Formats: sequence, C-alpha cells, structure tokens
Amino acid sequence: MLLRDRLRVPVGEPVDLSSYGTSDIPAGPTDKAAGAEAMTGLAPRLAELQERLYASSTAGDRRRVLLILQGMDTSGKGGTVKHVIGYLNPSGCRVRAFKAPTAEERSHHFLWRIKRSLPGPGEIGIFDRSHYEDVLVARVHELVPRRDLGPRYGQINRFEESLAEDGVTVVKVFLHLSYEEQRARLLARLDNPEKHWKFSSGDIEDRALWPAYQRAYETALERCSTDGAPWYVVPADRKWYRNWAISTLLLEHLEALDPRYPEGDFDVDECRRRLLAT
Repeated sequence: MLLRDRLRVPVGEPVDLSSYGTSDIPAGPTDKAAGAEAMTGLAPRLAELQERLYASSTAGDRRRVLLILQGMDTSGKGGTVKHVIGYLNPSGCRVRAFKAPTAEERSHHFLWRIKRSLPGPGEIGIFDRSHYEDVLVARVHELVPRRDLGPRYGQINRFEESLAEDGVTVVKVFLHLSYEEQRARLLARLDNPEKHWKFSSGDIEDRALWPAYQRAYETALERCSTDGAPWYVVPADRKWYRNWAISTLLLEHLEALDPRYPEGDFDVDECRRRLLAT
C-alpha cells in the first residue's frame, strides 16, 4: 500500500485528531538510522523526477506540484523545507512562508496573496502555512465574523478544484504534533540563544488555545479533504519520520505524474556532425 493511502484523510468523514498518533510509524523505516538511510535512497529519484517535471514544461506541459504544510508552532514546517526540499534543485522550487497578512493583503480577498505565490509550470511550490490560516487563526482568534468564516471552506474547495483543473497537484500535509512535544521544543528554543529568534511569547499564549486549534484543524480537514486535493496527516513528534514521510508523499505524487523528458526538435546526427566540424 502506498503511504499516501495510509495517511490520507477519508473524504466526507468526521475527523478526530485524538485518534491519530503523533509519534506513530504507520509504514516505512522504524528508527532514526533507518530513516536517514531511507532518505538517502529517496534523494536521487526525487531529483530526477523534479528535473523531468521542469524539462517537460519547456515543451508546454503545464503540470506542477504544490506542497502545503500546516501545523502548530514547532511542528516542523520550516524543518521540512530545510531537510526535504534540500534534495531538490532550488531553481525549480518556489518556497513561500505566509505570515500575518499585511495591510495590502488584508485589503484583498484572502486568496489573493495565495494566487500570487503559486508555482509556475514545471515547478514545485512549497507553502509554509497557507490559505488555511484564514480558517484556523481567523477562527480561533475570531478575526472575522463567523458568518463570513463559514463560506471560506467552500471557497477554498473551489479554488483547489480550479488548481487541479489547471494542472496543479496539491499535496496538503498536516504535521500532527503532541502538546507535550511542543512544550519540549519550545523549551529547547529557550535554552539555546541561537534559537531565540524563533521564539515568541505568543507561542505560550497560543498553547492555552490548543483545544480550539485542534477543533479548527479537525473542521478544516473534514470540510476540505476532497478527491482532488486530499489532506494527509503526518505524525510529527519524530522529526526523522516526518521528513521521510513527506519526502515519500512528494515522491509518490511525482511518480504518479510520471513527467517525461521532451524529444528534441532537431536532427541529432546532423548536429553532431556540425559540432565535430567546428
């Protein structure tokens, strides 16, 4: 069974995050050493498929991939970008981290800044947070009236459906972290002066809202896991497993696309003869 089938959130069914283990190993390597070895084995195939995807775009193939990473603070969104995307050619990647919207962004529809950051044909886009912040943070902190919040789920589904129709493979990953592991990671940041820039007192305040965030994620996963853009729940307490699982999910989607190198529009033998004559 493919990992994507094991981690996929069922479409149209209620979601209870407490039933998903944050340190589970649903499939694959069973310890850190094996995980590192498996990651090394994935790297060449990932790089090859990325190159093939980019190459195919030069011949008019509009397909591309969008990896969306969501999760509580310290769940590993940035770490995923560092350890997983590090295997890819950066010239074919488009990475965007979404923070609190600017004044200009707030003056537009909430999907405006997302649409401006989408990957182009042949690219792999990576979103560290995404349009889902507008049904997560906005819901928990009551930044918009509830009557305006409800329609956003349908707008997100229609938006992601339009992406699929335009050749975008959307891979949405929820990094499922435990309350206890988040505390340990925040303490580690406090203990290391070089990590203080990653810490905010707001992280502590948000921990008081943990149950509300879990309910908000459950609603988002339940209402926005579709056949065309499903959600995947990745256990995130073990960093090495998180990295392997997301790398594998990305690889499986690229293999399903099976991009091909385009054929040259020139006579190979003639060009070789001319080149040798120079």
